[in-house]
Amino acid sequence: MTAPIPRDIPDLPALPRTAPALLPSVVPARAVVPPVRRPLTAVYRLVLAVVATAAVLIEILLGSPTRVLSYFVIQSGVLLALVTFASARRAWTARHPLPGAVTGAALLYVVMAALVHHILLADASPAFSMTGPASGGASWLEPVAAHTLHTVLPVAAVLDWLILTPPARMHLRQAQTWLLYPLAYLAFTLGRGELLPGSPVRYLYPFLDVARHGYRSVLANGLLVGLAFYAVAVLLVALDHTRPKTRFRL
Repeated sequence: MTAPIPRDIPDLPALPRTAPALLPSVVPARAVVPPVRRPLTAVYRLVLAVVATAAVLIEILLGSPTRVLSYFVIQSGVLLALVTFASARRAWTARHPLPGAVTGAALLYVVMAALVHHILLADASPAFSMTGPASGGASWLEPVAAHTLHTVLPVAAVLDWLILTPPARMHLRQAQTWLLYPLAYLAFTLGRGELLPGSPVRYLYPFLDVARHGYRSVLANGLLVGLAFYAVAVLLVALDHTRPKTRFRL
């Protein structure tokens, strides 16, 4: 005989957990995603680095090296050349790209140098020049180099960022760090002016000329330019996170 099946089966006790819960992985996604060679991207960035280097060298050869190297646009052009050359090498050898903090800083500096030039210096009287009056057959080289530094390179860098760089690699916390270099440059150019009291080019930019405007106006101008730096940095970060996440394999 078999026992009758009970109508109500009592609840079974829960089985004890024998395996620990899986912990969240701390390995970044790029560590498990194999990089891909991007030869066209590498060629574009290599050309950009070469053009930036050539423009800087032309300005140095046509003027005083110590004076030319003191300009913000020259320093940002050197940084852009170094960053794009390293990025080209990484794209050619299928390595992970440079951190967004580095590429974002180079982009911000060349863009701000271009904006300051076209808004404050392009129509200045007398005409703004980093090398002084050109002479001989090289009179056309300085305008070409200046146009390359202030217009061609910023546009090319923005295109590289928009088309060839993966999105969402910049962060808002980096914007404050990017401001350290412009702040240090302001201190440098004011200190340079104090160390060259009799030089006609003691102040590199007209809006930072303490002898003409006084410290109050110069510091106010520096504050406005600094706020513009931060606003453009925040805008770049915002645009970087709203761009479509399309994978480019050029």
